[in-house]
Amino acid sequence: MERVCFVLQVKKDRLEEYKQHHEQVWPEMLAALSETGWHNYSLFLRDDGMLIGYVETPDFQKALDGMAAKDVNERWQKMMLPFFETDGKKADESMAPIAEVFHLD
Repeated sequence: MERVCFVLQVKKDRLEEYKQHHEQVWPEMLAALSETGWHNYSLFLRDDGMLIGYVETPDFQKALDGMAAKDVNERWQKMMLPFFETDGKKADESMAPIAEVFHLD
């Protein structure tokens, strides 16, 4: 099982609205994440907008590709795009894994 951590930046003026959207993630989106191998998926948000994501999955690229093929993901990513400071990429296209240097088993 791969443990993957990534960082994204949420716009400071959109933090509260971003949090609200994640209080009620669409059931169809939750099902798609589970179906495509996203396990123990967590998001952490700092007051300055730094978003830290963590997921466990058998194959991160396969999990990303699986979600990319889902219509619900396209709709979710389009809705979330204005919340992120990116170069126009959707959040799921900007997830660059951070190297793990220690894990306590």
